[in-house]
Amino acid sequence: MTASIQLQRAPEVQYLLRIGDTALILAQRLGEWCGHAPVLEEDIALANVALDLVGQARALLTHAARLEGSGFDEDQLAFLRDERDYFNATIAELPNGPNGRGDFAVTVLRNLFVSTWARLLWERLLESSDAEIAAIAGKAVKEARYHQQHAADWVVRLGDGTAESRRRIEAALESLWRFTAELFDSDAVDAAASRSGLGPRFEELREPWRAEIAGVFDAAGLTLPVDSAFRSTGTRGVHSEHMGYILAEMQHLQRAYPGGVW
Repeated sequence: MTASIQLQRAPEVQYLLRIGDTALILAQRLGEWCGHAPVLEEDIALANVALDLVGQARALLTHAARLEGSGFDEDQLAFLRDERDYFNATIAELPNGPNGRGDFAVTVLRNLFVSTWARLLWERLLESSDAEIAAIAGKAVKEARYHQQHAADWVVRLGDGTAESRRRIEAALESLWRFTAELFDSDAVDAAASRSGLGPRFEELREPWRAEIAGVFDAAGLTLPVDSAFRSTGTRGVHSEHMGYILAEMQHLQRAYPGGVW
């Protein structure tokens, strides 16, 4: 089995990995719907969203590896890091539904939360002092707008639909909401990014995010829950019990067959 790589945890590298890892791990979760979505059109749509996220992750991990300076590439960063060296938001690694079963309401609501955050972030990154990140943002922001609109349409349909669809979206909201606060936690990593002009502090996205989510919820007949004191910590490398299972599946081929190519 291939040994894990060790990264130099410079603030700018961690900042980019928080974004890239969130895209990568959410793509892995969305890929689980391939062949299992409720209807064929959504099977294709979720697979396309996942592919967009993989593309964003590739670009960010490649640039993060360049800044890190140890000579790693995007594949090594994706497949050869230990769990505590991933910095994705915890909400991305949560299962697609309770008890390991896929629940479409959970998936589209999580997509709404994450894609709204991502779109707001990419819009700010268009003005990054790092020209490469600004260029990546130019493409990614267009994808994030589609992801957000797709998810918002479904949240409204489920919230304003049948009694069963309403029950499911409300259950999804109850399970996911407490994990959204982590998306806006700021610390020394994003403070450094803000000072250098690399990107904004994540807390700056909180209020515009809440306003946009409230607008979708109003159309769906849902109410924003009260924030809790709970904080998940995936962006600091401390993950839920689900992360290890994701990495075991995602990394197996590269670990078992080092340097394998198609």
